[in-house]
Amino acid sequence: MTLNELTDLALEAIDDLKGRDTRVLEVTELTSVTDRMLITTGTSARHVKSIANNVIVSAKEAGKRPLGIEGLDQAEWVLVDLGDVVVHVMQAQSRAFYQLEKLWEAPVMPEASEATH
Repeated sequence: MTLNELTDLALEAIDDLKGRDTRVLEVTELTSVTDRMLITTGTSARHVKSIANNVIVSAKEAGKRPLGIEGLDQAEWVLVDLGDVVVHVMQAQSRAFYQLEKLWEAPVMPEASEATH
């Protein structure tokens, strides 16, 4: 599965459950751990958990098992590691506190829907 296909798969899974303010960060030049980070916001712990689970299920159905999943129990911030793409699903207060976009100082790609075009 290509980087763009994996990104699209995760974005569709996020969009299916109405993740908010989704951003795609290109981090290839900043880390050897991953190429892209997707960050989205859920409205509650249940919403965060549902979005993350949808990403996990979609990836497994496409034959891409997550390398790791963190935070699913508490669902303040769930990380789904798909290798070349790492998905962060966060509640609003966690996202505001950690400010991952600023932390990584990565170029934010245009609208998430244009991220892979």
